[in-house]
Amino acid sequence: MPETRHGRRHAHRFAAGLLTREPPEEPLGEVSGPERVPGSPFAFLLFLVTRHYRMHVAGFVVAVALATAIQAMNPYVLGRMINALTEAVRAGSGDWGGVAPYVLLFAFVWYAPAVVFRSAEAIDIYMSPRMRALAQKYLFAYLLGHSPRYFQENFAGKLGQKVKQAGQATVSLLNIVAFECVRIVVLLGVGGVLLAMQSATYAVLLFGWAAIYLVMVMFLARRCVELSKTFSDEVSTSTGKLIDAISNADLVRAFARAAHERQFLSRFLADEMNASQSLRWFLIVMRLFMSTAMLVLLAGLIVMSVNDALAGTITIGAFTMIFFLGSMIATSVQELSYRMLDFFEQLGTLSEALELVTQPHEIVDRPGAKPLAVSRGEILFDNITFAHADGHPVFEGLTLKINAGERVGLVGKSGAGKSTLVKLMRRQFEPQSGRVLIDGQDVSSVTWDSVNEAIAEVQQMPGVFHRPVRDNIRYSRPDAEEQLVVAAAKDAHAHDFITGREAGYDTIVGEQGIKLSGGERQRVAIARALIKDAKILVLDEATSSLDSESEHLIQEALFELMKGRTVIAIAHRLSTIVGMDRIVYLEAGRIVEAGSHAELLARNGPYAQLWNRQVGGFIEG
Repeated sequence: MPETRHGRRHAHRFAAGLLTREPPEEPLGEVSGPERVPGSPFAFLLFLVTRHYRMHVAGFVVAVALATAIQAMNPYVLGRMINALTEAVRAGSGDWGGVAPYVLLFAFVWYAPAVVFRSAEAIDIYMSPRMRALAQKYLFAYLLGHSPRYFQENFAGKLGQKVKQAGQATVSLLNIVAFECVRIVVLLGVGGVLLAMQSATYAVLLFGWAAIYLVMVMFLARRCVELSKTFSDEVSTSTGKLIDAISNADLVRAFARAAHERQFLSRFLADEMNASQSLRWFLIVMRLFMSTAMLVLLAGLIVMSVNDALAGTITIGAFTMIFFLGSMIATSVQELSYRMLDFFEQLGTLSEALELVTQPHEIVDRPGAKPLAVSRGEILFDNITFAHADGHPVFEGLTLKINAGERVGLVGKSGAGKSTLVKLMRRQFEPQSGRVLIDGQDVSSVTWDSVNEAIAEVQQMPGVFHRPVRDNIRYSRPDAEEQLVVAAAKDAHAHDFITGREAGYDTIVGEQGIKLSGGERQRVAIARALIKDAKILVLDEATSSLDSESEHLIQEALFELMKGRTVIAIAHRLSTIVGMDRIVYLEAGRIVEAGSHAELLARNGPYAQLWNRQVGGFIEG
């Protein structure tokens, strides 16, 4: 379906950030939460049509069918006009009386389809662009409902690409079904009736040929798509190897391995070349078959109609109708056969996208789940047993209670389970047995969103959007006033570096915050946590990317932030947690010891040994 292309949005509208953009004048439709969407292409297409575009699609199909039916009458009217003209010439009267009506009728059947097709395109303006956007919107909403494990196993770029491709594939499939298929069905129907009016043999030849031709084309198209996919895979592979070598150009030069890399790449380029040649040879064979099939149909119709005309059973006008109608049908069927390639390619694209995105959610809210109500912030890990999907055990019967308002530091070697414990609290993972309680409420029985709304977290590698600094800071509270944003930035010691940039709080931070240093990203994350003002605060190496002076300043802001909140702080640098109420030392998923900094030093256990190594300059990573 044709569609108008909108102009690019102005840069300043993008700079305003997604959160501050004005809503579209005509909403796409409400998509609430991670709604389950069908996992098969045609079920997904039917889901969109029946929910949002029944009347649009019905109107579009009716317009296409009507335009095609009128268009199919062109050869018939032309034949009648030729018969009338022949009679007038034979009579030698020079009178337009018998010919004029057919001339006017021919003008109508030639022009009317163009008008009706334009009306179909007008309907499509309000259908295809919105349907593509809605397809992406539904898949994106469902995608965000997946657990963290899902995103760990799939590249973000791949997921985004699949969502975008699914939107385009949905529109392309609807185009082929609602336009090309409807058009050829109506054309064969009207054409079959017109040919049967002359002789049933013509109609039998047409329908028999069309059936055999379309079956063969579908078979050939499937094979062509397989070869096309193989070629695409080889292109992707060789491109990946090429980019890998370019990205490591310094390494290649350092080891003088340019010749080796050329030979290494040449194998993948050869596979790409062979796949391309196989595809091209098959396309030649397929197109040769199509041309031969067209010739068989036209030759059969012409031979039969010439024979009948010579025998006097049909008129010259009827012969003209058969010839032009056969040509019209043959051309339309050939166009559909070319679209079959696109059909199967888009069908495969949509199938792959739906298979990836619509996998069942690992973590879902229970029926009737209510929001978590946090009044105090007490946390209890009750007899937790947890192992990762690969079977690697983390906790076996771990119990840990964190009192409301208590500040607890988690320390231990990498892999001890510190971050996993936080993920269990936020229900990013679910334990095989045991419970995680917040203020006496099992996090598995309340809504997932409410759990995350109750917790503010500053991570070791904080995420930031490719949006203005302002919107990144107030992401937890999009309605936060400017004064609150600036105050939070000042408390996080981020205000100076923000205002030091030309655009200030409108500065676009770049993809993954590439325009900010690691310390600057962490200070933005701290400001974001300050604005959230949650009862429970998680600090996961929150100062790991800061220099000593900045760390000292931010620790003051963090201690101010900790007041009146339950705090879990994960740290390798023990100097950041010496002021905690309690420090818990984890090792292999077990609590080895717990107490205040002074108590643990007095015990001279694992914590004291780790402290002494760090104070002595041997910092454990």
